[in-house]
Amino acid sequence: MRVGVIGSGSWATALAKILTDNKKPIHWYIRKEAIIKHLQQRHHNPHYLHSVYFDTSLLTLSTDVAAVVAASDCILIAVPSAYILDTLQPLDKAAFKGKKIISAVKGIIPQHNLLLNDYLANEYDVPQADYFTVMGPCHAEEVAAEKLSYLTFSGVDVTITEEIATYFTTEYINTIVNNDVYGVQYAAILKNIYALGSGIAHGLEYGDNFLSVLIANCADEMAGFLKKVGIRHIEVGIHEEDPVTHRKAANYSASVYLGDLLVTCYSLYSRNRTFGNMIGKGYSVRATQLEMNMVAEGYNACKCMYDINQTVQAEMPIAAAVYRILWENVKPGDGFKQIEQVLV
Repeated sequence: MRVGVIGSGSWATALAKILTDNKKPIHWYIRKEAIIKHLQQRHHNPHYLHSVYFDTSLLTLSTDVAAVVAASDCILIAVPSAYILDTLQPLDKAAFKGKKIISAVKGIIPQHNLLLNDYLANEYDVPQADYFTVMGPCHAEEVAAEKLSYLTFSGVDVTITEEIATYFTTEYINTIVNNDVYGVQYAAILKNIYALGSGIAHGLEYGDNFLSVLIANCADEMAGFLKKVGIRHIEVGIHEEDPVTHRKAANYSASVYLGDLLVTCYSLYSRNRTFGNMIGKGYSVRATQLEMNMVAEGYNACKCMYDINQTVQAEMPIAAAVYRILWENVKPGDGFKQIEQVLV
């Protein structure tokens, strides 16, 4: 399959590295001509993951998203969720017809409160069978350093999902396949919200003892939401048999659910934790956004998920408190006094 990559941030750059390390040529949409010229001349992204150098003979670079999509059989979308609409706006409704879509978007489209697959189905008639996700835990910085990481690929067609996963399997990337397209996306969105909370707690100078209790309760809260929306495979200690490999199938303790939550809440690479830490230290939301060079997906996600949960009605006091701190100007200390009362 001819692969197209949409996006030029740290995660898109890391995924492009994985593909080209496997000698896969890619068509790469990059919004700014200056970044393209830098890549062509100096072989690395000028803004992210400077240590990653590309074999430019494998890169076809373009500022024309429609041209990249047209030239590709499989399109990897790796832009922040807030920019999806603007990025895809030049495409006509039939642009994705017959193509496979891989989402590396760990957020929800804030203008519609929709997961990317639902948005693409509504606007571009992309069938569920042609939609796949790639989720962590996998910080771009560690991919750049070639530290062993695990990526989970989800799709309803297991055979095609496994084929796509082989494009990303390297000595430093182990790949896992499942069919939980909705569950892995919701988990990726929620863990960013809880990482904001973890960062706020750190900024307020709570200690490790409190953080461990907070994150354990976040894990429970996330599992409760997933159950409410009908996601299976979230019983800890219970594994179904994978019908294809006959190995034990992943459950909630697997890397893409609990593992991604833990690393995003604890890692210094986590932009959501960093964002929350600044809020806890007294920065305003606007000042924090200006200070950071990368998008923290959890900021918009906490409002979207708060709105979605008005229908789902899962018990989510921690996520609700993070929402109120960031969107309703509740003081971080006051918000966490409320959280203290619900932790077990």
